[in-house]
Amino acid sequence: QSQLVESGGGLVQPGGSLRLSCAASGFALDYKAIGWFRQAPGKEREGVSCISSGGRITRYANSVKGRFTISRDNAKNTVYLQMNSLKPQDTAVYYCAARGTSNCSGPTPRAYDFDYWGQGTQVTVSS
Repeated sequence: QSQLVESGGGLVQPGGSLRLSCAASGFALDYKAIGWFRQAPGKEREGVSCISSGGRITRYANSVKGRFTISRDNAKNTVYLQMNSLKPQDTAVYYCAARGTSNCSGPTPRAYDFDYWGQGTQVTVSS
């Protein structure tokens, strides 16, 4: 069974850091662009970041530029999202998703471009 599993979420104080992981099972991520999305209560799903299959191209939403870093380890079939200087407005359920092609599309990822989704991990930034 092909699936993506996110982990690493939790409760953190403002200014803190978390690293999210997105691990694939049942299929290889090597040739797929991977995106991170988030959805806060009452809000639409937002594209946060994307990384191309080889890792050379990355994209970030303006709201997270300079604070979040996306990376991947294809040998481990895993993609990461390092989140620093977290703010309360970063609170959301974070999802990773795999795209059927190797490139990210557009300046920020768009949900309809991605085919496989994880179940999400909750990130709460609060004092």
